[in-house]
Amino acid sequence: MAERHQSKGGGLDTPLELKSRLLPNLTKDPDAFGRFAERFARYMGTANFLLYMTIFVIVWIAFNVVGIFGLKWDPYPFILLNLFFSTQASYAAPLILLAQNRQDDRDRVQIEQDRSRDERNLADTEYLTREVAALRISLREVATRDFVRSELRSLLEELIAISDDDVEPAREPRGTQRSPATNALKTVTTKRTINP
Repeated sequence: MAERHQSKGGGLDTPLELKSRLLPNLTKDPDAFGRFAERFARYMGTANFLLYMTIFVIVWIAFNVVGIFGLKWDPYPFILLNLFFSTQASYAAPLILLAQNRQDDRDRVQIEQDRSRDERNLADTEYLTREVAALRISLREVATRDFVRSELRSLLEELIAISDDDVEPAREPRGTQRSPATNALKTVTTKRTINP
C-alpha cells in the first residue's frame, strides 16, 4: 500500500496536493486544458448559462440605475458591463474553437475506424461470397435423389432384361404381385443358384 502512494509522487508522510476542479493542472496533464475547454463550451451552450447571464445583467443594470445604498459604479452607458462582455467573448471564442477542433479530431479518428471496419466487412463478405460460390459448384457434382433413383431404375431394368434372357423365373401363384425390385432380386438369386 505504501508503494502505491509513493508511485503517485510522495510517501505516506507527504501530504497530497489539493486538486482544483475549476482550473486544469497543465503541468501534469497537457490534455487537461482541452478537456476544460470542452466543459466550458458545453456549459456555455446550455439554458442555465443563458438564464444566469440574464439574471446577472438585470441585477447589474438595476443596481446601477436605481443606485441601491448610493452605489452606482457603472452609470448608464454601462461601459464596465460592455468591457466585461467583451472580455468574456474574447476568451470564450478560442475555447469554443479549441473544443470544436478536439471534436473534429475525434470525428476524424471515428471515421477512420469506421472506414477500416467497413473494409474488413467488405473483405469478409467477398470471402463468404467466394465460399458460397464454391459450395454451389461442388453441389452440382453431387448426385441428387432423383438421379440416384433413375440410375437404380435403369440398373434394375437391365437386371430384369438379363434375367429374362437367361432364365425363366419360377411361376408365382396367382393373386401375388411383386414389385420389380423383388422380381429383380429373385432373378439374381435364381441366376446364382443355377450358375454356381
